[in-house]
Amino acid sequence: MPTADTDGAAGFVLAIDFGGTKIDVATAGPDGAIRAARRLTTDPAAGARAAVERAVRTARELAAAAGGPCLAAGAVSPGIVREDRVLLAPNVPGWEELPLPGLLRDGLGLDVVAVDTDVKAAALAEARRGALRGADPGIFYGLGTGIAAAIVTGGRVLRGAHGAAGEVGYSLVGDGPQPAARAGHAPLEELAGGRAIGDRATAALGEPVSAEEAFARAAAGDPRARAVVEGAVTALAAHVANLAVALDPERIAVGGGLAGAADVLLPALEARLREAVPFPPELVLARFTTNAPLHGAIALALEAARDGAGAGRLPVPAESGEARA
Repeated sequence: MPTADTDGAAGFVLAIDFGGTKIDVATAGPDGAIRAARRLTTDPAAGARAAVERAVRTARELAAAAGGPCLAAGAVSPGIVREDRVLLAPNVPGWEELPLPGLLRDGLGLDVVAVDTDVKAAALAEARRGALRGADPGIFYGLGTGIAAAIVTGGRVLRGAHGAAGEVGYSLVGDGPQPAARAGHAPLEELAGGRAIGDRATAALGEPVSAEEAFARAAAGDPRARAVVEGAVTALAAHVANLAVALDPERIAVGGGLAGAADVLLPALEARLREAVPFPPELVLARFTTNAPLHGAIALALEAARDGAGAGRLPVPAESGEARA
């Protein structure tokens, strides 16, 4: 792994986005622009450590081809990353038992690797260079396999007492008794997340259907797909509106895999916000619609380098005087 004896802004950063179904690995320049990237399948059946090892090998290959010093690395993961484990990340077997930061430091050969929750890092990227720039408060919704939100206020991403602020996938749905967090369930995510939509559409249609296909079939008029999609979107819209009532945000940005169905999703969310929120926020697509976590990993790496935590250092841009997230 190249390291820096430091020459200012020269060099690159590494970024890794560990997702439930895919892993994105990239190098980026000091301006945050991606230089090279590869996508791997997560392959949950092979286990968590195997996924990390494949990501590290790919990162080292990209770093070797990049030339110049590696200034820092950033990585993002579902769940709440601790030094010895990852909380609230059950989708890949063994992921919750991973000492992820240490595995990445050792594998990449870097003393410091900045690691954070994927949606919080995505919100950082949107606040620094994307759709939430200047919004205070701003909310980023990551709508994909899972559902989570991140709140940006005063230039910082709100973490909460245990790092779990914005884990709205655990919100209750309906008013009756239901399996919830203590039992290992995430009620809203199990109703409106991409995997849940695909599973219910598959059951309703009698053939394998992804969330993307369910939205497409609903738009084409299939009543079975429409029932699944409308149920999920209605529940999601209520929770988006409730969070907006609680926080009075200036702007909400929506990203993640389900943002591909923005023509259905955004009008439903917009209508609910207008109806239910005393001061409805602006609702927009995220700048980094489908790869915000990867750009979040880049943002983590750049800020680590600027703070002197990486192998080299970057100057703080004139427009980045806001507090660190």
